[in-house]
Amino acid sequence: MASGSLSTLQRWLAGKPPEKVDEIGARFGRLIHRVVKKRRERALSNLELVFPEMPVSEREALALRVFEHFGRVSAEFLAHASLEPERVIATTDATGMEYVDEALKLGRGALLLTGHFGNWERGSAYLSSLGYRINVVIRSANDDGVDQLVNRLRGKGGAGIIPRGNAAKLIFQKLRANELVAILPDQNAEDAFIPFFGHPAGTNLGPGVIHERTGAPVIPSSCLYVGAGRCSLTVGAPLVALPGYETKGEGLMRAFHTFLESVISQNPEQWLWFHDRWRRAREAGLL
Repeated sequence: MASGSLSTLQRWLAGKPPEKVDEIGARFGRLIHRVVKKRRERALSNLELVFPEMPVSEREALALRVFEHFGRVSAEFLAHASLEPERVIATTDATGMEYVDEALKLGRGALLLTGHFGNWERGSAYLSSLGYRINVVIRSANDDGVDQLVNRLRGKGGAGIIPRGNAAKLIFQKLRANELVAILPDQNAEDAFIPFFGHPAGTNLGPGVIHERTGAPVIPSSCLYVGAGRCSLTVGAPLVALPGYETKGEGLMRAFHTFLESVISQNPEQWLWFHDRWRRAREAGLL
């Protein structure tokens, strides 16, 4: 979507009640499902890879719910990105925040790992609303105008923005300042191939490497979309790297995969199955 159209959509959605935004978002998701054949087929292919025992009709129904969910959270982000902090707090239930506080007491900052699951944008907005200094590592959009609009809306929520292309230096600076750095390392990468739902997936080892270099705790989290305008943020205990792996960062990222698999398995419609997560593995002949 071009930046002008996205800006118009954002203005149109702003101020609408959550139930209406939810309805519009679901319709938008169904439209994408119907029109964007490549994404629809990728979602079905990924679901077949992970759930081969699931009947085709169920996978098709699940894929549709994935697109509806994406439409909902996208519309909610556009409509409510500039919500007052009090409103963000009032519409977000949270558990496990003590893990964030305990991590920051160490003075090394903390890495907050999540995935493209639930309403991932709400998680950072909630922490910002509570007064935590949080920075989000983002992948730039192909359209500069879209990139500027989305990052402006993120910034309204109080989060700092770290572009992925220049991330390392800024991440280390923020950690030294005892701030939070949120990373979503669940997309296709090529650092190493680590099992994800039982199949090798190209994985970014960066968070694990940063943890080893800085000692900053790595805290897993997920922000479940539970209804129109409402979310439930769950923060887990700091991850402990699985032993026996010589490649830097691999043990910790394997632990993160275990966490994320558990979260997705409970609410599979809330993960972006239409992302080509196993592309590098296919290209390498591992699938």
